[in-house]
Amino acid sequence: MRINREIRAPKVRLIDKDGKQVGVVTILEALDQAKEDDLDLVEISPKAETPVCKIIDYGKYRYQLTKKERDSKKLQHQAKLKEIKLKPNIDEHDLQVKLRRARDFIQKGNKVKVTCTFRGREMAHTEVGKKLAVRFMEELQEDAAPESLPKLLGRNLSMVLAPIGKKK
Repeated sequence: MRINREIRAPKVRLIDKDGKQVGVVTILEALDQAKEDDLDLVEISPKAETPVCKIIDYGKYRYQLTKKERDSKKLQHQAKLKEIKLKPNIDEHDLQVKLRRARDFIQKGNKVKVTCTFRGREMAHTEVGKKLAVRFMEELQEDAAPESLPKLLGRNLSMVLAPIGKKK
């Protein structure tokens, strides 16, 4: 975006500070008018047959653009990875609490990593953890789809669930 003396076109279509079209004028006349109003001449549409220039406060214009950009970023939701940790011998009520928590995360649009940790002799019965992970996946199948299936890495069995469809 070119401003003031950077504009190279000999004639421009000018829009004054109130937004009214002045018409096609020479670049010198446009710069003089902008100087009279203590504002900047900004090239809005450089690719037009006669480039369109507007008399505005360039600093204020840049500030408003960055503010709009910031506001649009605020409205976007960054999907975060939340983790739920389980043990293979978890009680039914505790499992329901973990499921409810995972469902909340998924409905907010976050991914959920479910980790089942094995200690000591529990390593001999990893199938218990796999059944637990599959049950967890089935309970949340309406809200989430598995992004990665349960995998045993060392003493941890983990999987990632991603939200399906619209988030609330």
